[in-house]
Order: sequence, then structure tokens, then C-alpha cells
Amino acid sequence: MSDPDVPVGRRVLVTGASGFLGRAVAAAVRDAGHEVRTFQRRPSGVPGVTDVLGTMTDADAVARAVSGVQAVVHLAAKVSLAGDPADFARVNVDGTRSLLAAARGAGVDRFVFVSSPSVAHTGSSIAGEGATPADPEHARGDYARTKARAELLALEADAPGFAVVAVRPHLVWGPGDTQLVGRIVDRAARGRLPLLDSGAALIDSCYVDNAASAMVAALSHAADDAVHGNAYVVTNGEPRPVAELLDGICRASGVPTPRWQVPAGVARAAGSLVEAVWRVRPGVDEPPMTRFLAEQLSTSHWFDQRPTRQDLQWEPAVSIDEGLARLRDAATP
Repeated sequence: MSDPDVPVGRRVLVTGASGFLGRAVAAAVRDAGHEVRTFQRRPSGVPGVTDVLGTMTDADAVARAVSGVQAVVHLAAKVSLAGDPADFARVNVDGTRSLLAAARGAGVDRFVFVSSPSVAHTGSSIAGEGATPADPEHARGDYARTKARAELLALEADAPGFAVVAVRPHLVWGPGDTQLVGRIVDRAARGRLPLLDSGAALIDSCYVDNAASAMVAALSHAADDAVHGNAYVVTNGEPRPVAELLDGICRASGVPTPRWQVPAGVARAAGSLVEAVWRVRPGVDEPPMTRFLAEQLSTSHWFDQRPTRQDLQWEPAVSIDEGLARLRDAATP
């Protein structure tokens, strides 16, 4: 249900709508009754929206995309486990700065910045915490560090008449996901998906439809006194052991479940070595392991969802078990 303070028919810009989550968000904003314009490098493929093609590094294209809209949901980012640090900074930090300036100049009054819990993850377990402050100095990897800097820029821009809220969906997955699910399935099919330690670490995740509906809720409530200027982690609120979640995804996708284990300390050391090699001689695909990935697979990270649900007046509609059933249905010929 749309908030009465956000009448239907508003013009909303969704950046990064050619990505897995971006497409879902653009469709959810459209279905909430808004006129959606998208901005990314290639067509979004979302029916009923207007695509504007361009890159976050082109300030003129950014200004054209935001002209005439009243609200922004910003998902576009360089998302990778490896790459040139300067590329991450140009897209994630400079691009966000450019979009914020253009949005303010265009009279936008609500800005939802789509972030990541990794902006506040420093390598240790997270158990039942809320959205602690972004920490670009200690976040792991160029993606997380630049997203942390961008989130701080966005929240610092919050001002009367320009309400900004940051939403951090955690481990978004579902049918059609080529990132988390795609990589798990590919590695499992090739027998290259280990468990780190015993796979007992508890982790939260978020089914894609839930993440998208949370963005719509953030857009609706961005101007609320309790909301603007704040960051919120979004998950299903169903933390499960890593081994159980991997097993569920593999079974739903029809590939073997992981059967071999690697000590987490060994994986972290190997990840650091791979990162060093990738910086000198990058591969054609994502590195098989990084220190950040090893930490994510071997430490608990689950979050207190009470502030998110209370402030955004939002509840996830699709459980993990229902999401796995949908994944299985999509994988069945």
C-alpha cells in the first residue's frame, strides 16, 4: 500500500535497473502506481518503464536522467569481488556524488540510496546488530569501501526538502539471480563449492521480492522524521547456517550440495593471495576466493530487523522456504 504522503503517479528514477535487484525494484515501484524512468548502460527489460541509457560516470547523462523526476532510488554501482580500485571510486563514489547534486538541482525531494551491510562489516561476526555506521576505513574490499563512502555522502546530503534514506539489503537471491545463486550453482556443479569450517555460521539473506518491496516502503516513508537520514538493513529475518542455505539453493537448482570442507583460516589466507595475484594479473572472471568472501562464508552476520520493520512499516512477504520453492520451480524444465 502506498503512503498517502507519496501520491501515485509520481515520476521516480530508478538507477541500475538492468541488474537483478534493479529490475525487481523498478517493477515494484511501477506496480505501486508511480511513473518509472530507469537509468543504466543497457535496456532494463522492465515493461511499462522509460529507459534512459548512460553511465554514472557521465555527469551530463546523469543530469538528463534525473531532470523532471520527483524521487530517486539509486542502485547503480560497480559490484565485483575484484577490479581496478579507481573504477569502483568513479562509479560508486563520484557517480553518487554527481547524482545527488543533479537530484537536488532538479527538485527531487526523496532519495533512496541502495547500500549494503558490507559497508559496516569489518571481518568479525555480526549477531543481532542493527545498521551500524558505514566504515570506509575498515570495510573489506574496494566495493564495500566505496559503497561506504557513497552511503556517507548520501546521508550527509539529507536536508529539509531533500529526504535521504539508505537501505542495505543483505544477500539478495531468487530466480534469475546470476550473482549469488548463479555462482553457487556454477561452483557446485563443478564440485568447487566448499564449506568453510563446518558451515555453522548463521547468516541472514533476503528474497528478491522482499528487497524490492522494502525499497518501495523506504520511498514511501523517506520523509518521515524517524526515517530520513538513517540507514536500515533489510533481510528476511530468518538467519540460517551457511551450510543449510547453500544446501537449499543447490537442491532447488538441481546441483550437488557441498561435501568438502576448508578451514576458514586457510580460505582467508588463500583469498588474500588470490587478491594480490588478481591485482597484478586479473582473470577473465571473478576470483575463485577473496578474503572478503572467506569472511562472509565463515562468520555469522544476522541483523536486528525491528527498526527496519517499525520505521518503514514493512514486512517480508516471501519466506526462505517459499523462495526456495520458487527457485526450484524456475529451475524445473
